[in-house]
Amino acid sequence: MAITPHKNLAQWLPLIALAAACGMPAAQAEDNYPSKPIRLIVPYPAGGGTDIIARLIGTQLTQRWGQSVVVENKPGASGILGNDIAAKAPGDGYTMLLGITTVAQIPALYKKVPYKLSDLTPVSQIAKSADLLMVPRSSGITTLQQFVDQAKASPGKFNYGSYGNATSSHMNGERFKQKAGIDLTHIPYQGSGPEMVALLGGQVTLALVDATAAYPHITSNKLNILAVTGAQRHPALPQVPTMTESGFPGLEANGWFAMFLPGTTPKPIVDKVGAEVAAIVKSPELNKRLTEMGLIPVGSLPDEFKTQLGKDVTHWKTVAESAKISMD
Repeated sequence: MAITPHKNLAQWLPLIALAAACGMPAAQAEDNYPSKPIRLIVPYPAGGGTDIIARLIGTQLTQRWGQSVVVENKPGASGILGNDIAAKAPGDGYTMLLGITTVAQIPALYKKVPYKLSDLTPVSQIAKSADLLMVPRSSGITTLQQFVDQAKASPGKFNYGSYGNATSSHMNGERFKQKAGIDLTHIPYQGSGPEMVALLGGQVTLALVDATAAYPHITSNKLNILAVTGAQRHPALPQVPTMTESGFPGLEANGWFAMFLPGTTPKPIVDKVGAEVAAIVKSPELNKRLTEMGLIPVGSLPDEFKTQLGKDVTHWKTVAESAKISMD
C-alpha cells in the first residue's frame, strides 16, 4: 500500500527542496576551492620583508593549486588600510592578507579602527622574529646587567633607539625600562635601516633592532648583542640569552608574519589554506629562505595561531597601557 505524505509535510516539501538547492552552490564552492585567481593583500610597500614573504608564499600556492595568487601592495596608516581591505572582502577565500605583529597591536594603539579584529580570521603564523638589544662594542658593555648598572649610575644620560614610534621595538624598550627601573630617552628612527646606521655610528647607547635587519651585522666587530626578546633564544644566536634569562621577564612576545582571511570565510576553506601554508613553510626551500632572512620558520595551523594571536593581543595591550603608548 502506498504511503501518502502528511498533507502538512507535502506542503513544505517544495520549500525544503529549494533550501537544499540554495545550499548546494556554497558547498560546491568550498569543494572546488580555489577555482579562480586569488589576491594576496600586503599592507606595506613593495620590496620589504612582508612583500618578499608574500611573493614566496604566493608563488608556491600558485604552483600547488594551479590558480594565480596575485600580490597587491596596499600601504597606508601603519598597515590599517590593507588590513581593512582584507577584513571587508567577501569571505570566499579569494582575498588573503599577509599581516605582521601590528595586527595584534593596533587594537591597543588606536581608538578608532575601521574594522574589528574579529573581521580577520587567523590562518597560519608563517615565521617569528625578535628584537636584539645591541650596543656599540666601543662602549665596553658586554651584558645587559652591566648596561642597567651603568644606566642607573648615570640617570637620564643613556638613550635607546627604536625603528619607530609605537613599533614592537618602542614597546619592548619601554617595557625594558619598567622592568629594569632605569631612565632612558627614546629615539625613534624611520625604520631599522636608519636605526642600524645610528647604532654603528655610536649615536645611540642601546638599540632594539629587528633580527631581520640586524642579521647582516650579527658578526660585526663593532657591536655587542646583549639579549634577545621572545620566549626562546634565536637559533642564529644560541649564545645570546633571552630577556627573561637576563633577569628581565615580560618581553616574551615575538614579532611575526602571518596569513589571514576575512572573518566570514568558511572553516573548510580556512583549514585548507592553513594546511597549504604550513606545508609550504615547512618545505626545505621556504624554510631555508626564511632562515636566511633572520626569521624563525613556524608554519602553524589555524587553531594554533588563533591561540597565539589571543595571547599576543593581551600582551601588547598590557604593554601599551602601562607605558602609555598610543597613536591617537
